[in-house]
Amino acid sequence: MNKNTCSAASGKVFLVGAGPGDPGLITVRGLELVRAADVIVHDQLGAPAFLGMARPGAELVDVGKRSGDHTLPQDAINRLLVERAREGKMVVRLKGGDPLVFGRGGEEMEELAKAGVEFEVVPGVTSGIAGPAYAGIPITHRACTPAFAVVTGHEADGKEASNIPWASLAGIGTVVFLMGVKTLGAIARRLVEAGRSAETPVAVIERATSPGQRTVAGTLGSIESRAREAGIKPPALIVVGDVVTYREHLAWFERRPLFGRTIVVTRARAQASDLSKALRERGAEVIECPAIKIEPLSPNPEFDAFLDRHETYADLVFTSVNGVEGFIAGVIERGLDLRILARKCIVCIGPATADAFRARGIVPDAIPETYVAESLIPLFEGRKPGRVAILRAEQARETLPVALQKLGYAVDVISLYRTVYGKPDTTALIDALRSGVVDAVTFTSSSTVERFLEAIDGAGIAADSIPGVAIGPVTAQTCRERGVNLIGMSEEHTIPGLVAKLDELFSNREREGGVR
Repeated sequence: MNKNTCSAASGKVFLVGAGPGDPGLITVRGLELVRAADVIVHDQLGAPAFLGMARPGAELVDVGKRSGDHTLPQDAINRLLVERAREGKMVVRLKGGDPLVFGRGGEEMEELAKAGVEFEVVPGVTSGIAGPAYAGIPITHRACTPAFAVVTGHEADGKEASNIPWASLAGIGTVVFLMGVKTLGAIARRLVEAGRSAETPVAVIERATSPGQRTVAGTLGSIESRAREAGIKPPALIVVGDVVTYREHLAWFERRPLFGRTIVVTRARAQASDLSKALRERGAEVIECPAIKIEPLSPNPEFDAFLDRHETYADLVFTSVNGVEGFIAGVIERGLDLRILARKCIVCIGPATADAFRARGIVPDAIPETYVAESLIPLFEGRKPGRVAILRAEQARETLPVALQKLGYAVDVISLYRTVYGKPDTTALIDALRSGVVDAVTFTSSSTVERFLEAIDGAGIAADSIPGVAIGPVTAQTCRERGVNLIGMSEEHTIPGLVAKLDELFSNREREGGVR
């Protein structure tokens, strides 16, 4: 039994709020439970970003509602929660927003209590508050209103009369309606009939807190037609009140440099997080399609031989972070430590490679001004030639070894790892490419270009339709040779440099994401 699995007598259900869409808005407690759960019963909203964090072997059950249809009806969901808990499982019922704000969490709690199943509620950030905040709308403001109400825009089917107190709502400064896109016109009319001015400001926020967020502003008298013209679709929320006017100068989320852009990351999954995080923080919607994965070479007699004679080397050259990580792991695995680096000149191709050493208390001796293999050559000119080890990937360009040999150095190339085809799930990627929503595909090495094109081979997508952004000249040249439409190359050949290039490419272009 997994250490996180409850005993048969102590199965438990956790009703966890996933937040409104931005993965960063889940609570620490909620994320801990997602990672530990035996079973995750999830809705469509808010779930995809977290399912990849589930532990291996966890059962994932999709019970989300799509286009008016439930994968499972509510009574079946209730039974499922009870059954899995009675099996001794740790069950997470993952819901978008907060589980008790129009999420039927109360109904599920009742059924669990009736069945004698232990449960716990982990509140989530509700879209009723987060959505307006991400649209630059303070839900309360001392100059406008000291109160707000959150109301369903979609009452239970079959009701003959509304339970919504329209007359009371008309007097509340800010009113937020959830799930009200289809009834937007009726909501506006009921508020006006109840005494609210037709000139009251209104905003409709689609896909709130996500990179696809769109906001349409108007009044109670005009919002229905404006939302229809903009093509606003569920999920969306409606904000009514004078606080909407603050959006004009407080709309921070939709003004980020990459907001509304869809960017593909092709780095190996283990390395993609930094780039993906930086892009998301700038507002981009990120599609991860790891075109390669990094595999250490094991066994590695070449590296073993290097360690046996490591004292004979004056210079060690590292051309990537993977090389540094592979080197250190290999040294420790063989019962040695980093003292073998004493009295050696450590040369790193760029700042990220150097930082991998600095993180372990080792300061490299030399870093070139530009981060390509050719830039390392001047560092060795005018010196007495000695023995050099270049520690790198199994397949790499021979430019540096050949150049150093011409300068009189004894050069040994030590392969530490290989890059292999990552075989990613390309369904979402191909759909996005075909629909034309992809603004850029980032390439961080020549191998990511080659493997990415292999991944989409047969999908009918022409290479020249792929908007490529390369990390440096070598990768850029591979893009050109393979017919990729190269729209940019970072001046600084690093991940921060790549992000800066994307900012430059898109920050001054008209966006389609935010609608005024």
